[in-house]
Amino acid sequence: MKLLCIDGGGIRGIFAIAILQALEEDVGHPIGEFFDVVAGTSTGAIIAASVSLNKKMKEVHESYHLYGEKIFKRQAKVGLFKSVYSDRSLRHLLKKSFGDLELYDIHTPLLIPAVDITHGKPFIHRSNFGHPENGDLSIKLWDAVLSSCSAPVYFPPNKIGNEYLSIDGGLWANNPSLVGLTEAIHYFQKGMDDIQIFSLGTGLQNIDFTNDKEKYWGINQWLPFNIPSMKVTPKLLDLALHLSSESVSYHCKLLLGDHYLRINEELGEEVPFDEVRYMDVLSELGRSVFYKQKDAILTFIEN
Repeated sequence: MKLLCIDGGGIRGIFAIAILQALEEDVGHPIGEFFDVVAGTSTGAIIAASVSLNKKMKEVHESYHLYGEKIFKRQAKVGLFKSVYSDRSLRHLLKKSFGDLELYDIHTPLLIPAVDITHGKPFIHRSNFGHPENGDLSIKLWDAVLSSCSAPVYFPPNKIGNEYLSIDGGLWANNPSLVGLTEAIHYFQKGMDDIQIFSLGTGLQNIDFTNDKEKYWGINQWLPFNIPSMKVTPKLLDLALHLSSESVSYHCKLLLGDHYLRINEELGEEVPFDEVRYMDVLSELGRSVFYKQKDAILTFIEN
């Protein structure tokens, strides 16, 4: 059983899209044809849902460029009294991309981690593939994806019907590989030798917390406020997402060995998840990484 698992990371998701687009162009087939299960968190949920519908990665790439600056247009400088960003443009993108499709309409296995903050628990939106713990399958696909994208402080929680509020699944499964592995073992009854996971990161940041001058640490060290740009850098959230992803990668590699192929790349600097000016650089880096690791990727896909 082959699984595709895509990390969260905001606008850095374009790095993963560029890899998949280059792969799609090389093999001449939609990415979804090569995988039995697709899982994605936050920005990865957008990509995973698109893969499950056999959308062309070129179209997804264009959507990120078209909507990126609109999505990350600030409505608050700090986010103390309201979220830094409105979810209006993100909601518009998702509705345009996925229309009126419900989870019920998708029969290929799709996993979207989120957080139910009303009841204080992790949550997985699943498509209609027969899992006994499926939630409400009448939920719109765009609504499930939006739930996984709602990073706290930066976007408002997403209200699912009148039942609960949902926020970013990256808080517990920014790398959804363990979610996919668990599904393969417990629901699909696969052994470790029968499971292969292709895991895509969104770039490894160099998040620098070095500050020898500060004796006391407060909000300005964890979420630095930049005077010229009047922006708060989401350092603490980016660090939490990074640690979540890398710890999952370590454990999956330990459990699966060569059956776990993780593709990620050092960015060499801080690239916050809301910094849209890096889109072109991330796209080029993604394509470069694909060609650098093309043999390993194609061997994994075709095996």
